[in-house]
Amino acid sequence: MSAPIADRLVSLRRDLHQHPEPAWREFYTTCRLVEEIRQIGADDIAVGPDAYDPADRMAEPEADDLNRWIERARERGADDELLEKMAGGNTGVVAVLDKGDGPSVGLRVDIDALFIEESTDEEHHPAAEGFRSAYDESMHACGHDVHMTWGLAVLDSIKDSEFEGTFTVFFQPAEEVSGGGHPMAESEYCANLDYLFAVHVGLDHPTGEVVAGIERPLAMCHVDATFEGTAAHAGKHPNEGDNAMQALGTAIQNTYAIPRHSDGMTRVNIGRAEGGTASNVIADEVTVLGEARGETTALMEYMKEELVETLRTSATMHGCDADIEIVSESPRADSDPELVDVVADVAADVDGVDTVLPTADFGASEDATFLMERVQENGGSATYLIVGTDHPTSHHTSTFDVDETSLPIGVEVLTKSALSVSESI
Repeated sequence: MSAPIADRLVSLRRDLHQHPEPAWREFYTTCRLVEEIRQIGADDIAVGPDAYDPADRMAEPEADDLNRWIERARERGADDELLEKMAGGNTGVVAVLDKGDGPSVGLRVDIDALFIEESTDEEHHPAAEGFRSAYDESMHACGHDVHMTWGLAVLDSIKDSEFEGTFTVFFQPAEEVSGGGHPMAESEYCANLDYLFAVHVGLDHPTGEVVAGIERPLAMCHVDATFEGTAAHAGKHPNEGDNAMQALGTAIQNTYAIPRHSDGMTRVNIGRAEGGTASNVIADEVTVLGEARGETTALMEYMKEELVETLRTSATMHGCDADIEIVSESPRADSDPELVDVVADVAADVDGVDTVLPTADFGASEDATFLMERVQENGGSATYLIVGTDHPTSHHTSTFDVDETSLPIGVEVLTKSALSVSESI
């Protein structure tokens, strides 16, 4: 890849890195993507509700929070017409190239950021080079800025290539909360794909290493609960209260006592709890955020049911009510061997790649599995690949960063993989 093109990739990635927006708040990000897609010349550009049914979304934020982010995007020069289309948090975009008869090939990349304040340490490259997040409460701490850059660059490469068929890029919102994969999987754009590539940067694989397809992604669900009791004076009339804090303590202890399943690996966690008002008040309301995972979708369902029952009975034990919500979830879907072989063969001949792993355990969860599952159920093939990058600290930390030499590697692997399946028909 020429130096000017590589420089362009770096510039684009840094611009996206500097404007990170969390799930369903990716207003400026979507506008920026549309601007680039229009310049490339896609045949179809579907934004927000044109790309999916808003009723299929999960883990939607409160309206007041959305308004704050949409105004921030407007202040940064985001397109008013596009912002109006995204009202209610319907972010994200799908771009389609129609290049004649041939297979229908998709590429899924995610676009949201995390609620993490980015480091200001001079040793942190984005801070030192002046492209640290412009927003103190959010950061691209998982490489989604890289994924978007790949999506745009591959779209551009396919546009000017010998590719024959239809090429669709899903710029999916809300991956970090498992909220955006389901609506895009249910959309018309995912209905007739013959092949789907999903991709992630890094994940503890170094620069120069490519994993052609992950194995055993975990099915997962996010569960929120609110315990509602009765307040009382903790010294004068503690017996008159129904203690939501006691319900919380019971819920935490009993959650970790849920029996693991003999059919495979399972996980459960209470990650956040808050409530109460003062030391001398019996707490009347506490909120709990938890999750359950499983090696298979069925095992996740087992853990979810056990978690929900544990939360409910913990509340009842202390005279409280429990309002429980399944905020979002995603299934397990494995990479197809035939598409893994395609990526492995292509990657072996890409400059900068020195190690190709056919498969590797994922060990986490991803809502790209919704799209993979739909493609596979319709007779197509899907794979979730990893393009390695050296990163100084782990994903989801304030000092996460990438080795920008991995940018052209990812573009070439993805472009040549798409071309390979097009030529094989």
